[in-house]
Amino acid sequence: MNMTLEQSIQYAADLRSGGQAMQAKEALEQMLQQHPCQPDVLYQLAWTCDHLGLEREAVPYYEQALQHGLKGEDRPDALLGLGSTYRTLGRYQDSEQLLQTAIAEYPERRELHVFYAMTLYNLGRANEAVGLLLEQLAATSADVGITQYSKAMRFYADKLDQVWT
Repeated sequence: MNMTLEQSIQYAADLRSGGQAMQAKEALEQMLQQHPCQPDVLYQLAWTCDHLGLEREAVPYYEQALQHGLKGEDRPDALLGLGSTYRTLGRYQDSEQLLQTAIAEYPERRELHVFYAMTLYNLGRANEAVGLLLEQLAATSADVGITQYSKAMRFYADKLDQVWT
């Protein structure tokens, strides 16, 4: 049975989510040989490499997927994946720059802000990181205690070092 490229990509994604990530990687590498500039194949291969703990191998696939015009819901996920992978590899400035771009493009995607906060922490900017996390927590939590104090959390988010006398 001949599968379309879309079906083949879905098959590989199903392999990965079903615990067969190495088989998914092999299938995607074969697809990439036939479709070397196909952004969806590149993205799925990057994600699979990340899933396998092969972060260094994932980076060029993420970069190429984005360069070749990855679209739709996969684009912000790829930006997050690449930014996060840069961070885990110690490429903090690259992570910061990429996640800032991603946030500008997708400000409503709160997960980007959280991963950006982790990068800020790695850059030694803990105050900014905690402030950003407080903002996200206050804006998204349904916890009664958090919602009760969300106004205070937002107020203090950018005043963590301030001392009132």
